[in-house]
Formats: sequence, C-alpha cells, structure tokens
Amino acid sequence: MSTSPKPYGVDARPKRQATAKNIAAMKGGTPIVCLTAYITPMAARLDKHCDLLLVGDSVGMVLYGMDSTLGVDLETMIRHGRAVCRGAKQALVVIDMPFGTYEESKEQAFRNAARALSETGAGAVKLEGGVEMAETVSFLTKRGIPVLGHVGLMPQSVHAHGGYAARGRHVEEWDPILEDAVAIAESGAFAVVLEGVAEPLARKVTETVACPVIGIGASNACDGQILVTEDMLGLFAINPKFVKRFAELGQSIEDAIGDYSSEVRARNFPGDEHTYKMKGSDS
Repeated sequence: MSTSPKPYGVDARPKRQATAKNIAAMKGGTPIVCLTAYITPMAARLDKHCDLLLVGDSVGMVLYGMDSTLGVDLETMIRHGRAVCRGAKQALVVIDMPFGTYEESKEQAFRNAARALSETGAGAVKLEGGVEMAETVSFLTKRGIPVLGHVGLMPQSVHAHGGYAARGRHVEEWDPILEDAVAIAESGAFAVVLEGVAEPLARKVTETVACPVIGIGASNACDGQILVTEDMLGLFAINPKFVKRFAELGQSIEDAIGDYSSEVRARNFPGDEHTYKMKGSDS
C-alpha cells in the first residue's frame, strides 16, 4: 500500500480553466502559448499569459546544474509539479515523465503517470517517443490520463541520436519523424511537441496530424510554441539558435547584486529607512 503523500483531496483539487480537451480544440486557431515552470512564484506570473505550463524535466539543467535531463527522477518532477500547481490557476499544467519512468512497459507508464497527476493536481503528462510509444500513449489515454507527445529532437534520447543536432534537415530524414508524429496523434495524444526540426518538415507535420503541434525550434508553422522560460528571459549565457531573448534578466541580476555588494561594503545599506526604531522614539 502506497504511503506517498496526497496533498489534494477530491474536493480540494484546484479547478483550472484550461484542460487537455481545450488545448486539443485550438488546432489551426490562435497559436497556443506555452512555457516551462518549476516554482510557484514563476508559475503565478506565467499563468495569466499562457495556455499551457510544462513542468519540464529541463528542471535538472535549469535549477540543479545537471548536464542533461537524464538524471531527473519522478520525485523531483512531483515536487516541482506541486509547486507549479500552487501558482497556476488558469493554464493547463503538464508534468514531464522523466527518463526511465515509462519506457519499460505501458503498465509502468500508467502507474507512474497516475502517481504524478494524483500527487500534484496537474492535468496531463508528457512523454517522449514516436511509433515505439504509440501503444503506451493509447493505454494511458484510454484510462483517463491525457498525454502530450514529444517527437523530433528528443533530449532523453540524446545519447542514442548522437547529440542535440536538429533533425529533418535532409529530406530522407522526414519520413520517420512524420510517422512518429502521426502514430502519437492517432494514439490519442491531445497535442504533440515537435522539437528541433527544419521548417518545411514542421509545416508538413502540422498539416498532417489532427492534433495541435507545439513547436520548439520548429518555426512558426506550428499550432503553438514552447520555450524554456529561463532561456527566453536571458538568464543563461548559452543561447540556442531557436531561442529569442525577450529580456536580459541575467545581466540585470548581476548588476543588482553588484550594487548590493557595493552598498553593504560601504555601509550604505541598510540605511535609516530600512532600520527599526525604538517604540515611542523618533531617534
């Protein structure tokens, strides 16, 4: 019998405006806005602007300094999933299934996906893979677990594919990626993330599959876009080709910390306005 904590009772689970069904219905309409989130205050700020928030296994690299996503475990995803669900009131929250938690069998996938949803309050899970994962996606969706697929460049398979290079830049590479997207869509996924592929292939995939295609490094031909929030805010020195920096918060943070350091060392902070006075005294 599981002793895992259940933070939400049946009546306490937050009701969200966006559902997997809502996202599926956005195919071919207004582009779907998605970003990653890992902590409560960031989720609260993103929520009003996004249709979908992904608690990505990229948390391993963004928050924990890992070299890849492969070292992230299910407990980490659940912990950050709870945090994001506390901050998001409208957007659909999706939990990434980490490497090793769903590939062994469809039963393993169901057991871990069910745990991720029941212990966080999220509305869907995401898993990587194409044709080989179609049976698993079908198994999950038929049992009430909404699935967001992920094809193209798949970070969890980085070792098998020889790195993070974009896929589909040669026509002969198209068919397997297209077949993967079709297989996952036909298995019941409400949407598919398409990562790191050439624009003509992204357009072809989007036109072919019935569910929304959410691009990351796959051009504006897709039905929506997702980025790692910290990338688009300029918090890291490395900037992938497909990322537009909408801010340079990394430099702003360094500047602010430099100012703080200088004022502390000069005894200019804290000043009188930041200091508690004795009760009943003006001095």
